[in-house]
Parts: sequence; C-alpha cells; structure tokens
Amino acid sequence: MSDIVLLETVEQHIFVIRGQKVMLSPHLAELYGVETRVLNQAVKRNIDRFPTDFMFQLNNSETEGLVSQNVIPHKKYFGGSFPYAFTEQGVAMLSSVLNSKRAVQVNIAIMRAFVKLREMLTTHKDLARKLDEMERKYDAQFRVVFDAIRQLMSPPQTPRKKIGFKGEDK
Repeated sequence: MSDIVLLETVEQHIFVIRGQKVMLSPHLAELYGVETRVLNQAVKRNIDRFPTDFMFQLNNSETEGLVSQNVIPHKKYFGGSFPYAFTEQGVAMLSSVLNSKRAVQVNIAIMRAFVKLREMLTTHKDLARKLDEMERKYDAQFRVVFDAIRQLMSPPQTPRKKIGFKGEDK
C-alpha cells in the first residue's frame, strides 16, 4: 500500500467524537490487517496502557450518529458490540500492543495524518486571524473582497438530495 493511499485512507477514518479526534477499532483493525476481535483482545490484555484519554467505548447514541451520518452502513457493522474510539495517543500505544512490521508502518501513517490535520486547523485559524487584522486596517471599500475570501475559507455546502418520486407534482 503506497504512503499516499494509506494517508488518504487514514484521513477518511478520523472522526471527532466527544470533542476528540479519534479512529474506530474496526477501521484500525482493517488498516492493521487483523480482525477487529483480535485488536480488541490485544487491547483488553493490555488495558492498563489505555486510560480514558487514549481510548473509550462508544455508547448507543454515538453509534446511531455514525450510522445516520453514513460513516458506517449499519450498527451490525460492529458485530453486536459498541466500537472503541482511539485518540492519537491511543493509536500510538496500539503499535506496542500489535507487534508487527505492518502495525509500525500503519502507525507512522496515522501519526502523519493526525499531524497534517492539526497543521491544517492551525493554518486556517492563522489565516482567519490575519484576515480580521487586515479588515480592521483597511477601509470599507475592501469589504466585498474580505467577504469573498471568507466565503472561500468556509467549507463547501453539500447539496441535499430531494426525496420523493420523479415526475410527481403535488
């Protein structure tokens, strides 16, 4: 698996849950090339290495939220139990629990993805701050320019699909 493909795959599986950037146990197991139950067993055998700021188990409403956001196809995807969510530190600890060359390589890619995400967030905040400073410094004639830049900085809105039957007018 190339570094670029792995990095993109990792980035797609980082979610914000309980205000923390995390990766879920089934996605991590897939990346590591092991079954989810094997990953969970390794963690449970070394549970003292995973305090609550490294790993936590999702509850029913969090799992339902992932289904409704199309992050996962159905709750059955987790095999009857709620998944574990690993923070960046928890993912780093996994490499010591899953002792294989692949685990080390995957961990390196995951750490790079977390760093890239942190850098992107920092850059965005810095850019917004600089834009505010410029807006205060220059007069109102540039307001249109500043508004246009702010629009470009905001995440794109995804159009919602219309629900109903084609050709049906009521």
